Amino acid sequence: MDPDAPQRRFLLSDAQDWHTAPHRWGSGHLVTTLGGGRWHTPASVTPTPAGVRVAFAPVAGVRLDVEREVVGDAFVETHTFTNVSGRPLTIEGLGIQTPFHDAYADAATSLASAVHAHLFTGGTWAWALAEPMAGSGRRLGLIVREGALHAYSVESRNQNTFSNARGHLVLQVTDRARNPDAFGGQPALDLDAGAAYRLVWESAWYDDREAFLAATAAPGALSDVRAPLGSALTLLTEQEVDAPTLRVEPIPGGRRLTACEPGVHPIRLGGGGRTAVQFCPTLPEAVAARARYMLAHQRPVERGGLLAGALVPVDTRTGLHPDDDNWSDWSDGSERTCMALLLQVGRRLGWLDASVEPALDAWTAFARAHLLDEAFTARRGSNHRGEPRLYDSPWLARFFLERHRATGETEHLRVATAIIERAFALGVEKFLAIGLAEVCQDLAARWDDLGDPDRAAALRASILASADHFERAGTALPAHEVNYEQSIAAPLVNLFITAYELTGEPRYAAAVDQTLPWLLSFGGPQPHARLRDVGIRHWDGYWFGLHRQWGDVFPHHWSALTANALARLPRDLRPAGTDPDAVALGILRANLANVHADGSATCAFVFPSAVDQMPAHREDPLANDQDWPLVLWMLLFDRLPEA
Repeated sequence: MDPDAPQRRFLLSDAQDWHTAPHRWGSGHLVTTLGGGRWHTPASVTPTPAGVRVAFAPVAGVRLDVEREVVGDAFVETHTFTNVSGRPLTIEGLGIQTPFHDAYADAATSLASAVHAHLFTGGTWAWALAEPMAGSGRRLGLIVREGALHAYSVESRNQNTFSNARGHLVLQVTDRARNPDAFGGQPALDLDAGAAYRLVWESAWYDDREAFLAATAAPGALSDVRAPLGSALTLLTEQEVDAPTLRVEPIPGGRRLTACEPGVHPIRLGGGGRTAVQFCPTLPEAVAARARYMLAHQRPVERGGLLAGALVPVDTRTGLHPDDDNWSDWSDGSERTCMALLLQVGRRLGWLDASVEPALDAWTAFARAHLLDEAFTARRGSNHRGEPRLYDSPWLARFFLERHRATGETEHLRVATAIIERAFALGVEKFLAIGLAEVCQDLAARWDDLGDPDRAAALRASILASADHFERAGTALPAHEVNYEQSIAAPLVNLFITAYELTGEPRYAAAVDQTLPWLLSFGGPQPHARLRDVGIRHWDGYWFGLHRQWGDVFPHHWSALTANALARLPRDLRPAGTDPDAVALGILRANLANVHADGSATCAFVFPSAVDQMPAHREDPLANDQDWPLVLWMLLFDRLPEA
């Protein structure tokens, strides 16, 4: 723990009943051609002048010696794996437990005592940064000084830990035995008889990100990790650069990188470091591709009637629509509303032609009949008539508002408003629903335009009442479908931004200043296209995907909520020394990695090399709810163009 903030625990403790001895700091696993095993109980413990030496025998024929000592302000750990078998062997799996306290008891507890763990396993260019969830206070940084980390894996991610813990994080020298292709390829470590492999890392306290990143002694500096296709990135480095899918041209002090195809492209440095950059299609290109694909593959015409007008998930391998079978995250409502919004907003912007109009007419009729009841309560889907889900109301209201903008029909505006009014009657004032403040603000403006200031004022009053409620709540935020997450913090920031825009009151500005660091702390500073500034979310591969796999999803589409909040920040509330628009654009571009050139898509790229022993670092084949970043960007396009 940090002596300056003793309430904050940077590592998991036995207070979590799922945290056990095999997962304590420095435990680990080894897989070799002689067999596999774990270590956590030392065979011997020997004091040294500066610390301690502990020895383990994880596998017959391999001795592990770990020296731990304090050197200046750093805690240095040296792991030496020696082949004592008398014959050559190969290490194909080597992971060390680093159980950072990335868990969510509730919002107040998380903000006071937990951390986000930002991991970068770039070979010899590798580190981990544990930051307070509140976004302020000292950071605990771990930096590899000798050896390399080529991946990370996650353990204890299952129905026991559910969605309120990230699990046990395992830093991998290699995970070749389980997933040889992960992270651009996992090495085999060959050891002759008597030879050894050394991994040395140091941990220390840092006042801020900048101090930590300076200490990592990065072997290269990227101008950015993402860029539009047709533009260039620069990599300043003295090392050789290998990027087989990119064009690499020498420039003074480094290389100029360009691409012929969009996507995430690996880069290797001569000193053993590696990362990945992304070249992106334009937003109109991505929207057009998704529209073509969803109209061809995601309309359930087999159902007939109004139900055939829905837009549903699809297995991109087979073209089959999964039967939701009461699995609400595969329903024809809720998050799938993003597909209808993509078509409608894309049409308004002129990026899609009139050929999408029949599908929009059909979806409008479907939604009115099957996603709303007679009181305008939002349903999760046509097969789901249980408790209302407050998340869904702003999304449906946004669609009907956009439909009104497209057709001029007041009835669509009336429906949109009735959905919101019903949501407030059900208690959404005390619920942090994604997009609620923004759609209320836009509905009010439209009623003003149509000469109904009383209805506009009522909508604005509802938003201000909600902002006042959460201003009083402070850190005591309500749990929603999980205890605390980035998609709770983002609507909170947007609520205070909207209240400030409506009133100009300094107290709302102060609330933005307090809560914005909570939101930004979910994203890390890793020099990798899938990671930089992308909010941590670690369960939606299970809930929304076909593989039903837990574990970090990078990028997850709701990371775009951070971009939305940053783009909406009034000029006088923008943090000094940062460019919120540049960060927002980067997050939105990261999410284009989930959309392919043919318009197919993935709802979840599960990032770790393995999760509970099962290989990951792969796309889920289900196209489901990943279009939200495209929709949010389109709605922001006047504030955040691509240039």
